Amino acid sequence: QVDLFEHGGGQVQAGGSLRLSCSASGRTESSLAMGWFRQAPGQDQQLVARITWADGTSYADSVKGRFTISGSNTDNKVYLQMDSLKPEDTALYRCVMWTLDFSPSRPRYWAQGTQVTVSS
Repeated sequence: QVDLFEHGGGQVQAGGSLRLSCSASGRTESSLAMGWFRQAPGQDQQLVARITWADGTSYADSVKGRFTISGSNTDNKVYLQMDSLKPEDTALYRCVMWTLDFSPSRPRYWAQGTQVTVSS
């Protein structure tokens, strides 16, 4: 079992920045990757950014050039630096972890989520 704990989030004006952090505790030895999904009311869940410990990072097209994911599997922490925020970035952001012993296409563990609200 792995528990994910998020910090950060909040409200910011358009053009501003926020930083999310996520730390994992428990049986993390099978961790393959970490990242963030987001979901706005009435919209589908979207994979925002992912860091795979072996292969590097990937981003949704809508956040490329504005968001940066970083982290380390040594301490099982991941960060999402969000710059040039737009009102359409408003959503509940959930930290996730993919593991080697689970489906490669679906995260096994999910955090509760932290709200990000961007006002125009």
